[in-house]
Amino acid sequence: MDRYIGSGPYCYANSLAMVLGPGAPPPAVLEVLTGSPFGFELLAGLPFFDPYGWDPDRGLDDAIGLLGWSFRRTGAAGGAEALATLRAALRSGRPALVGPVEMGLFRHQPFMNGPIGADHFVAVLEVDDDLVRFHDPHGFPYATLPVADFLAAWRAETIAYRSTEYTIRFDFHHDRAVGADTALRAALPGAVAWLRGEGGTPPPGTLGGAEGVQAFAAQVEAGLPDGVHGHLVHFAIRCGARRLADAADALDGLGLAEAAEIATHQARLVGGLQYPVMTGDTKTAAALLRELAPTYEALAVAIDKDIR
Repeated sequence: MDRYIGSGPYCYANSLAMVLGPGAPPPAVLEVLTGSPFGFELLAGLPFFDPYGWDPDRGLDDAIGLLGWSFRRTGAAGGAEALATLRAALRSGRPALVGPVEMGLFRHQPFMNGPIGADHFVAVLEVDDDLVRFHDPHGFPYATLPVADFLAAWRAETIAYRSTEYTIRFDFHHDRAVGADTALRAALPGAVAWLRGEGGTPPPGTLGGAEGVQAFAAQVEAGLPDGVHGHLVHFAIRCGARRLADAADALDGLGLAEAAEIATHQARLVGGLQYPVMTGDTKTAAALLRELAPTYEALAVAIDKDIR
């Protein structure tokens, strides 16, 4: 396989790596530990190359636990309470993991002028009476926002999967030493469950796995609405391909050669969607998706065979 190194929308994995500090596994490992590479879901007509019923909130908690860390996670009933919690969290001198936030309200980023329904995560460093300072893994170290603007984004009222308003994770403690390979191997049963649609409870109307991919292939052939097209070419394809490439690397490192080969094939198929989707070649895009559809169960079989 050919390892990918480069940029990509890995906001929660990058933020978690910053919060955990020295000795944290690289973001590629953290991403795999969240379970995100192991599935596909068609959520209200919007495609995501992540598992049926999965979301980053659940994935983060799973990854942190697999690595032997504990932490506090809370929300707030309003901006004043959220700000007080953030101030208290930062007194330890360590960053706090904040998110999901509404990315469209992060006005330090170009072209962000209002809610777009896109989730994001950051590592908050400092807060004073006027500004919040944070590392934004979308390419903005030591970014700042006025407190009111940060709170508006942090409320995340446009993010469907949020469990609370103003979600924050802080007070991280390393309770037991767990190496990256040990954590990855412990994550394998969960990966099989995600691949088989058994890992979570999705919203009604969501299609997952092969069924979801086949339905999306038909949607591609029928013509994509502008919003779905933009979601694919700006986020979903490149994120999905990178997740699968990182999963292939992780599986190979564990000695699961067959599973790694399948994940590499998946990564190539998903990455290969970018040009035909960009150029409107619906026939090629649909064919790639139909080739992808059966690979999720094939990957589940290959991983399951190793862990039994």
